[in-house]
Amino acid sequence: MSMAYGDCLCRELGIGIVPYCPFGSGFFGGRAVVESIPATSSLPSLPRFSGENFDKNKKLYWNLEKLAEKHECTPAQLALSWILHQGDDVVPIPGTSKIKNLDSNTGCIKVKLTNEDLQEISAVIPINEVAGGRTTDIFMKCEWKFANTPSKHI
Repeated sequence: MSMAYGDCLCRELGIGIVPYCPFGSGFFGGRAVVESIPATSSLPSLPRFSGENFDKNKKLYWNLEKLAEKHECTPAQLALSWILHQGDDVVPIPGTSKIKNLDSNTGCIKVKLTNEDLQEISAVIPINEVAGGRTTDIFMKCEWKFANTPSKHI
């Protein structure tokens, strides 16, 4: 797991950081996604959830699940706790449509991690081993075009 490269600039400018999709589009939300994606889900359209990429990424999930057991929490709680431990200026906003998930997610506050724990979590989810892009090529092109800060005109 890794914070985005933009975090340094945000911190330099005193801007809070809201990580996009803190559960990886639901991937770290629980075993159900890893074991069986519902037929009605749009997740298989995302490169990380399709074919060989999905098979490779499942291994990362299982690594996180083992660490969650060690910390007596869910993988989602461990993922959120890891994010919260990245700094006081980092605030994840996990989306959910179920109250039980909201209640479970707030349990991340009880998960206390040491620097060694943070390093261990980062080591079992190395960013360079995540297979596939987080979204489709067409959306990446739109994000690049519309998400960049425009040049300052004097």
